[in-house]
Amino acid sequence: MQNNLKISFIGGGNMATALIGGLAGKLTAGGNIHVIDKNPDSLQGLQQTFGVSAGGRIDSAIARSDVIVLSVKPQQIRAVVAELSPHLSSQLVLSIAAGIRTSDLTRWLRGYQAIVRTMPNTPALIGKGITGMFAVSSVSDGQRNMADAILRAVGATIWVDDESMLDAVTAMSGSGPAYVFYFIEAMQLAGQKMGFTAGQATQLALATFSGATELAMKSADPISILRERVTSPGGTTFAAIASMERGGVKDAIVAAIEAAAARSEELGEQFGRES
Repeated sequence: MQNNLKISFIGGGNMATALIGGLAGKLTAGGNIHVIDKNPDSLQGLQQTFGVSAGGRIDSAIARSDVIVLSVKPQQIRAVVAELSPHLSSQLVLSIAAGIRTSDLTRWLRGYQAIVRTMPNTPALIGKGITGMFAVSSVSDGQRNMADAILRAVGATIWVDDESMLDAVTAMSGSGPAYVFYFIEAMQLAGQKMGFTAGQATQLALATFSGATELAMKSADPISILRERVTSPGGTTFAAIASMERGGVKDAIVAAIEAAAARSEELGEQFGRES
């Protein structure tokens, strides 16, 4: 990937900042990145930290970009793309706005089809994210590679051929960090009930999650085998897992992820509905 790639971000929030931090001086020079946001404090911080150019509104300067990243809230996307549409020619439009379907973006952009839709997650803020990605058929191989390189700046990527699978990506990895935090909270509570200080309970829970995750990533064995190796019949772990099974914990987690996917689909319908 050449280091002269010109990228414009519409929206300078947390996810955009994470992407810019992964890109500036690596995939492309900070001076090749332009950020548009109505918050002058956000723009000033990005300029000082990464050397980007900045502006408070969409104008003809955006036409010089190779890639335009839509990083505003889903509720704002329709108004933003209405302003963007007159400035499009051959740029790749890369959306990180949750729930916004490519068919609706194309409609709002008056038929423009060089679009990649993505679903990143919050660990991107520390370069440990994973992003689900979908490209419409008119996106070129070169544009697809550009999109992939941009999101790989903050973690791993996974491409899907069916856009509806991004609802499942949203449920699994987009919302997934909250499930992990929820479980950590439960472990903290249990630790404190058993006599640990809040700090000790947090340290134990975080180190356990971090270590177990790294072990799973480095092991060639299935997750179920790793679990079984810790679960000696009649032992302490066995008692814990048996309690979770009686409580329907695994089924509840599966149902929760399915509920998140269904809600993602509902939001796509809602955001794309004609006014």
